[in-house]
Amino acid sequence: MLFNSFDFLLFFPIVVLMYFIMPKKVRYIWLLMSSYYFYMCWNAKYAILIAISTVITWVSGLLLSRQTMKATKYVTIAVSFAVNLSILFFFKYYDFALENINRILSFANVGILSNPFDFLLPVGISFYTFQALSYTVDVYRGEIKAEKNPLRYALFVSFFPQLVAGPIERSKNLLTQLQEIHTIKVWNYDRIVKGLIMMVWGLFQKMVLADRLSILADTVFESANALGTVELVIGAVAFALQIYCDFGGYSTIAIGAAKVMGFELMENFNTPYFATGIQDFWRRWHISLSSWFRDYLYIPLGGSRCSRFRKYCNLMITFLVSGLWHGAAWNYVVWGGLHGVYQILEDLSKPVREKVTAKLHVDTKAFSHKFGQILITFFLTTFAWIFFRAESLSQAGTYIVRMFTKWNPWVFFDEGLLKLGLDKMELNILALALAALLLTDILQYVKKLSLAEFLMKQGWWFRFAVLIVLILSVFVFGKYGVEFDSAQFIYFDF
Repeated sequence: MLFNSFDFLLFFPIVVLMYFIMPKKVRYIWLLMSSYYFYMCWNAKYAILIAISTVITWVSGLLLSRQTMKATKYVTIAVSFAVNLSILFFFKYYDFALENINRILSFANVGILSNPFDFLLPVGISFYTFQALSYTVDVYRGEIKAEKNPLRYALFVSFFPQLVAGPIERSKNLLTQLQEIHTIKVWNYDRIVKGLIMMVWGLFQKMVLADRLSILADTVFESANALGTVELVIGAVAFALQIYCDFGGYSTIAIGAAKVMGFELMENFNTPYFATGIQDFWRRWHISLSSWFRDYLYIPLGGSRCSRFRKYCNLMITFLVSGLWHGAAWNYVVWGGLHGVYQILEDLSKPVREKVTAKLHVDTKAFSHKFGQILITFFLTTFAWIFFRAESLSQAGTYIVRMFTKWNPWVFFDEGLLKLGLDKMELNILALALAALLLTDILQYVKKLSLAEFLMKQGWWFRFAVLIVLILSVFVFGKYGVEFDSAQFIYFDF
């Protein structure tokens, strides 16, 4: 079930209404049933995988809370990780591994291995697997007590707003709230309205912006061999904005839906394209995943509290794994590795940059300086997105070579840009929607207020006028596909 579907438009009000009126003691059971139904709308059989991950990590948590010897704790957490990551590997990386093994065998003139399995990638498997594994680590570290109620813990793993594409929640946040679910005041006007505003804004980002940008990006990437510099630059920028609006839109809907029911999920995006450096970008982009890798991989590897060489090795390992987490293909690994290289170069060049700005008497707090940093960071991240979006490394290579060599400025004057999938009317709608996105991000960047927080500070008439405009925009200008099919969110594939 997709957030941007008519099914969800019926499902969510029913879930919320029942949640509001039923006895406090059984609320979490109702949400658990609703969450499994939500997931089973994709493939009922794969709900078994969530159940297996849930049981293993729940039992592991109980064992860790009762064990006193470090050796037995190590074994418990190792088994938990091994089983969960094995399931993830089998469904997500088995084909990739077999393909690369066969490539090596072919070079050695050895017969290739056949693939007896043909499974669809379970939606959201990377997200709920990481969320469940973080719980066992938190219990092991003593940061949270093991949850004794299996149904409540099952809800933590499968909570439907953030189940299939995050944010990847921590047990210290979401599970703690679920343990206190009976104390939540279900009817809170301001909280509910704020949550609904977030949901509508998320739908606007997805259906008006991301799905329209996807037409532009898909057209360019599919025809890259026949296009020149201008179209290819536009295609790369379109995808950079598409993935932000698509994934940011999903996160906003998820956080808003949880807020309507009284739960506070962690922020997942904070104006990432206003970042003034790559490190700053990763503090703003997919925050739940970047902080997960920081806390459960980078720091355990040694983090930055070691030699510079070791620190850079830790960074590269973290980003290469992050790339592989996103997809079972080498282009994702290169994308992650490129961000690792960016961070290393940024760190290495910092003393030089500081000396240069000091000698030139550059005001590093000036708007012009920060704006320049933002443009450079946006260029670097957009360049990396080419590898992320391309279907292969060879396609990415071709795309980049043509982008830097096939100059064609005349397309600005011969209406060549109208051949990229959007006519003048669609481009005008896109421009207005992007202006709305820019204003909203500027508001958040400068005033530290999200759109929902800003509107909640305004008069009721203004608040509802903006809300009505957004709703009408989604229904009138949203892209619904053939026969009103809803477009899937990009991160459902990860």
